[in-house]
Amino acid sequence: MGIRTDLAMEAKALWEKSAGKTTKLAGVRARERERDGFAVTDVHILDRRGEAALGKPAGRYVTLELPPLARDVRPAAEALAAELRRLLRLQPGQGVLVAGLGNEAVTPDALGPLCLRGLFLTRHLIRHLPEQFGGVRPVSAVAPGVLATTGMESLELVRGAVRHVRPACVLAVDALAAAAPERLCRTFQLSDAGIVPGSGVGNHRNALTEETLGVPVIAIGIPTVVDAATIVGDALEKLMSGEKEFDAVKYMGQHRMAFAELNNMYMTGKDIDSVIKRVSYTVSEGINIAMEKNWA
Repeated sequence: MGIRTDLAMEAKALWEKSAGKTTKLAGVRARERERDGFAVTDVHILDRRGEAALGKPAGRYVTLELPPLARDVRPAAEALAAELRRLLRLQPGQGVLVAGLGNEAVTPDALGPLCLRGLFLTRHLIRHLPEQFGGVRPVSAVAPGVLATTGMESLELVRGAVRHVRPACVLAVDALAAAAPERLCRTFQLSDAGIVPGSGVGNHRNALTEETLGVPVIAIGIPTVVDAATIVGDALEKLMSGEKEFDAVKYMGQHRMAFAELNNMYMTGKDIDSVIKRVSYTVSEGINIAMEKNWA
């Protein structure tokens, strides 16, 4: 009953905690820095050793940590845009396709579809009004929904859009799972390793990667849920903090039957209805800012 997280920075911290201080994490390079007053953690998984240790594909993972979002989301959006520019490798005139993954009918999973509402979509404007919109990048979007409501995998729909639109890159926006409740809706992860829709809640679908779509894929994710088993394990750790040999994950494994149902339960904040709208708007504004000029 391991701890589930989609955040590379959390996976690294959990590995280091379980391995002890004397063991070096091979195949991973990490550093901490700041961006406009926000804490940023870079985790670069270099090879198969790093993939095996953290359970994530090789690539760069950039985590931007925010305080509780204020009414003015512009500073967070600008910081997100700056980090997005660092990962994108676009030439002037090249555009992106934004894929809003998730199920709009399930609030914690609605990040992707809600994000599309705030995007400034320009592909059609550039084609028909090049004099007025020639200075911005072409941006288009698709909301592939979920398998249960469309009968098609997200990959199939996004791949079809890619073949028609021919973007230079796909930006895949999706909700994630975190190990720490305090990171819910306050942590933005960007990655050039693509994304597996539904992986945060153990419902793995076909991956959206450069190999499957034929163009680079940048994933933008925000954790909106925490695995119930993780919360229980954390509570046990705190309750038994005076016991030197206590290991919550090991304890839960020994009592697997009693904790088995926790693997199918996920928890989110009580104010998720309002918060998800604000963070989705922050993501869409970040993308708008990043795409507003034909920077090289």
